[in-house]
Amino acid sequence: MKQPLALSHYHSALRIALCVIAIVLVFDSGLIDKRTTTLSNGAMDYLASAVGVYVGVAPNDVNILTARITELEQELASKDREIAVGLNTTAAGGQNSGTSTLILSVILFILLVLIVLNYVLDYLRGSRNNIVNNFR
Repeated sequence: MKQPLALSHYHSALRIALCVIAIVLVFDSGLIDKRTTTLSNGAMDYLASAVGVYVGVAPNDVNILTARITELEQELASKDREIAVGLNTTAAGGQNSGTSTLILSVILFILLVLIVLNYVLDYLRGSRNNIVNNFR
């Protein structure tokens, strides 16, 4: 027995995917509250820094001092870059927010177009089958 189009698993999965992406887009864009954008960017930064492979050696005084010096040099270099570019470190959001919102918007639009196209093609196929069945 063929399952009706409205109850098919494929259409249910498409609706769920579209809703999830729409919610993520609204959450990431900060339309409801600007803190969600900051939270989203913080989560992306945390995830980006958490993914990686770390190899270490047994800690000793030289390794600890070298690691601390390297950390301070990196902080100094990042502060120099911020000063050179003129970034404000307290400003929320930024280019990452706009880029991720744009990417999610494009993906959402593509999904919407595919879902509408799917329904149109299903309707055309159904109406063609009805015409053929009426002539039999």
